[in-house]
Formats: sequence, structure tokens, C-alpha cells
Amino acid sequence: MRHLKLARAAWKEDMRRFKDEQRAARREGRMPETPGPPPTGFSLVPWLLMGLGSLSNVLKGETPNPWIGAVGLLAFNSLYVYVVFRAFDRKKREARSTRVALVVMGVLTTALALGYGGNWLLFFPLLGLATGATVRGPSLGRIGLLLAVFAGAVSGYRDGWNGINIAYATFLSTAVTAAILSLSEAVRELRAAREELARRAVEEERLRFSRDLHDLLGHTLSVIVVKSEAARRLAPRDMDAALSQITDIESVGRQALTEIREAVTGYREGSLSTELDRARSALTAAGIEPVVRRSGPPLTPQTEALLGWVVREAVTNAVRHSGAARCEITVAGAAERVRLTVSDDGRGTATVPAAPGVGGTGLKGLTERLATAGGSLSAGPSARGGFTVTAELPRDPQELTAAALATTASGPGVPATAPPAATATLAPPPRES
Repeated sequence: MRHLKLARAAWKEDMRRFKDEQRAARREGRMPETPGPPPTGFSLVPWLLMGLGSLSNVLKGETPNPWIGAVGLLAFNSLYVYVVFRAFDRKKREARSTRVALVVMGVLTTALALGYGGNWLLFFPLLGLATGATVRGPSLGRIGLLLAVFAGAVSGYRDGWNGINIAYATFLSTAVTAAILSLSEAVRELRAAREELARRAVEEERLRFSRDLHDLLGHTLSVIVVKSEAARRLAPRDMDAALSQITDIESVGRQALTEIREAVTGYREGSLSTELDRARSALTAAGIEPVVRRSGPPLTPQTEALLGWVVREAVTNAVRHSGAARCEITVAGAAERVRLTVSDDGRGTATVPAAPGVGGTGLKGLTERLATAGGSLSAGPSARGGFTVTAELPRDPQELTAAALATTASGPGVPATAPPAATATLAPPPRES
């Protein structure tokens, strides 16, 4: 009884949720996506009406030993209800207790069929129905066929050629029930998987946009602040130089506005050359000598875009935190990989021990970007003093695409296979952005 109460409560909750979704869809003028409430044991209970003929025989006294028949009928119905209600839960369906109940139900069906025949033979199709609801997978066909042959043999022994009809009905009820319930379960699993993929795609896009926005605004606002301070210092003694800095602020602001608009629409692609030019301007305005070296063949747009983010973030950190007098930016392309190094001679010699991972929001985002593309990022104090950020990426655009696809398939923000070189070291606390 407790099992039936729990099943009925779950069924009512599913029906309530289904009706709410139907009403919401009608209000919005669209077709509801939910195909219907998930099936439960209640959808198989009405088939017990096939046993009404046996019940009529017991009540009319047409069955020898009616008390034995009544007990057998009650036991069969109880086992049937127990089995079919457990058939809609994977763990309960595969539990040993369910399989034992199904076997006992088969033994009882055989005994009643051999003892009484006639209407009692219809318990075999009901047994097939319970078997189809419970047994899934490749073994179903073999079990269903054996059950049908056995039902036909027993029925033929009791009722002659009518055993063929019982065998056919048993096989049909087993196969059709299993097919319908398996298809329904597969549809619901696919729908749940689709919803999960959509949710992950939204989360990944939100994460990508947050990284873009941080990198755009963090760098741009840092440049504006530095140039504003320079203009304030120059205004009392050199108005022309101060006006030049103000002009640069206006240019940077307009460019940032354009980039933000493009980032919102998802069409922006970074240019490494542009970022290097901006880096020179920002470092010069901050009183840091820029040294830029670039070698190797031209890079793909994807590689340039990723390295442009690294230049933007590293230079922003140098301008805001380093107190350096010199900053070197080196881009070196090799046969298989390209390396970008941004190093300064500032306060990167802090004695704070490095911890695994990248702590700053910007550096953390860069680590995720490069790891997704099969690259690596390391950041920390250099051996000769100062602070160094090093990024490596594969030159082959197919490797970039394959790495991105593998990461997307394994989930948002988590590379499918972490490259051996994909390491990152935490910058000292004063240097994080």
C-alpha cells in the first residue's frame, strides 16, 4: 500500500507539472515541448481487466477449488502491480527483488494455466506485458521468444490449437510494451540531454563574454587612467603635450566603444599588431620604455587574437602594478608553436611563494582561453628580477579548432585533454589583475 501511495503521489506531481507547462505554452502561443507526463505503472494497470473472465469463473463457482483460484488471482494481481510500478525506475527495475517477483509471477501463471485453463490462460499475455516493462536491452528478444513458446506449449496442452493465439499474444505484448516504454524513455533522456547542452552553451557563452568584457574594459580603463594622470602632470608646464594625451584618451575611448559593440555582437577578432601598438602607447604614457621584438612567419587570425589578449592583460598589469622602467614584448614563431613573452624589470622579485593556478581574474581567463586552444600560460617572477608572462600556442589552425571542439564536447571551461605544457603559476598578490 505504501508503494502505491508513493507512486500515486509522484504521478499527481508529474501531471500537475505537465498541465502547468501546457497552460504556460498556450498563454505564450507556442507548442509545448513536453510530450506528456512520464509514464508510470498506472498506464499498465488497466490491462488487469483481461483477468475479469477468471474472476467471473471464481464468483460463479465454475472453477474447481474456488478458494485456491481466488488466492491465486489475488497473488497474481499483487505481483503484477508490484512489478509494473517498479518497472519505470531504472534502479528498481534492475533490482533483484523485481526479478524474483517476475519469476514467481511466471511460476504462478504456469500453475494457474495448467490447473484451470480457459480464461486463466490470458495471464500469459499479462506476464509478457510485465516482462516487457521490466526486461530491457539485448536479452529482451530471446526472453520474449522463449516466453511465447513456453506460453504456447502450456496453452496447447490445456486448450489445443488456441495455444497459438496465446503464444502470439504473449510475444506481442512483450515486444510492444518494451518497444514503447524504451522509446519513451529514450525521448525523455534525449530531451534532458538537449536541455543540458543548451544550459552549458549558455554558461560557456556567458563566461566567454565576461572574459571579453573584463579584458576590454580592464585594459582600456587602465590606459585612460594612465594618460589622464600624464595629462594632469603635463598641464601646468606643457599644455600642448597635455592636449596630446587628452587626444589619445579620446581615441582610446572611441576605439573601446567600437570594440565593446563588436564584442556584444560576437564579431570582434583581435589583431596582434594593433595590440602591440597600443601596448607601446600605454607603456610610454606610463613612463615605461617599451621594447617590442617580433619574428617568424605570419600567424593565423585565431592565434593573433589569443596572443593579443595576452599582450593586453600583461601590459595592463605592468602599467598598473610593476613600477618598472622597461618592458620587453617578444613574439617568436617556430615550426610548430609560437611563443609570446612579456617581461619587465619591476617589483616581480617578491618572496611570496608561487601557488598552483592563476589567481587574478584576467590571468585566470587567459589560462582558460589558451588551454582551450591547446596552449599554455605561465606567469610569475623571473629569475633575473621583474615579472614575466609567457604564452605558447600551436601554429596549426586545425590543432586550435580540434582543441576547441574537444573542450566543448567535454563541458564548458574544462579542456578535454590537458596539454602537458598547460601550466600556470600564480603571480604574487601585488601583480594580479
